[in-house]
Amino acid sequence: MSKMTEVRAAFFAICTDGVRYGRIDAKEGNAMKLLMHICCAPCANMPIDAIRADGIDLTGYWYNPNIHPFTEYRARRNCLQEYAKTIDLPLVMQDEYALRPFIRAVAEDIDGRCVKCYEMRLYAAAQAAKDGGFDAFTSSLFISPYQNHELLRDVAYRAAEQTGTQFYYEDFRPMFRDGQARARELGFYIQKYCGCVFSEQERYQKASKIIR
Repeated sequence: MSKMTEVRAAFFAICTDGVRYGRIDAKEGNAMKLLMHICCAPCANMPIDAIRADGIDLTGYWYNPNIHPFTEYRARRNCLQEYAKTIDLPLVMQDEYALRPFIRAVAEDIDGRCVKCYEMRLYAAAQAAKDGGFDAFTSSLFISPYQNHELLRDVAYRAAEQTGTQFYYEDFRPMFRDGQARARELGFYIQKYCGCVFSEQERYQKASKIIR
């Protein structure tokens, strides 16, 4: 049995629909301590509810060096912090507006930047989980139908293996529409592009083509 298979067997029971992964406690009699990397409050609200419903002790983790410009970064960060207060969600804040490190990481391959973006955030989340004594880590990114889900999952498993921690996988995509609807009801700030300056550029390029 491979190390990756052992990790999955230790933490998950695959449901017959292949979508939802049920939890098995990390230590008998104790709730799993899970660190969730959060990209934004609109993506996180439904996964937070689902994970807590499983009896998991959840903490949020903010580290998103991909979000630019600073006004966008601040809007998403502040929205999450305000929401976390209303639901008593502890947050670990790695509050760095890391524009230059992000640009350096993706500069050699702008079109293939997503893998570097995933690596920056998920490796940091994995290390934070290990350093903080959590049983595993996950990410709200797994709710988005716009992300490369398989690549994201592969990066998370590699991050877990290289940092010596565990990755909690759950496909949250079926919750996406309900999560966005709730975000609008709650008056969340809802972004119009993924996060980086390149995705913002692509957004406007697509819009200009439609207008023409």
